[in-house]
Amino acid sequence: MVAASGTLPRIMSTTATPSRDLLETFANQFPGRDYLIEHVCPEFTSVCPKTGQPDFATLTFRYVPEATCVELKSLKVYLQSFRNAGIFYENVTNRILDDLVAVLAPRRMTLVAQFTPRGGISSRIVVSHPAGAHLPPAP
Repeated sequence: MVAASGTLPRIMSTTATPSRDLLETFANQFPGRDYLIEHVCPEFTSVCPKTGQPDFATLTFRYVPEATCVELKSLKVYLQSFRNAGIFYENVTNRILDDLVAVLAPRRMTLVAQFTPRGGISSRIVVSHPAGAHLPPAP
């Protein structure tokens, strides 16, 4: 696609270093109500720190907000920042949950990371805040 000026449109950089500072929020308009927000990211990528091969996962975020909700474009940029990060499945899943909890302070949150099979083994990592209080999938 060419912009009206004849130049290519500006493409967002995906070379950011993973940081919770990339996450933005907006005010929850219904803080007196418990309701479930579910976001699914079917295109998460990172890198295996042992082999350097890409890892692919579907991330499912479920949370009950308190005062703020995550802004989706910033969530996308934040998740893309892991594209070249060498990090184990368990570590990246826990880090993402920790960063979101630090920024959002939700009442409850569960992150399910379903990694594609590698060598005949698939992995599913589930982490929650508070610890062990896993939120079930939305119906």
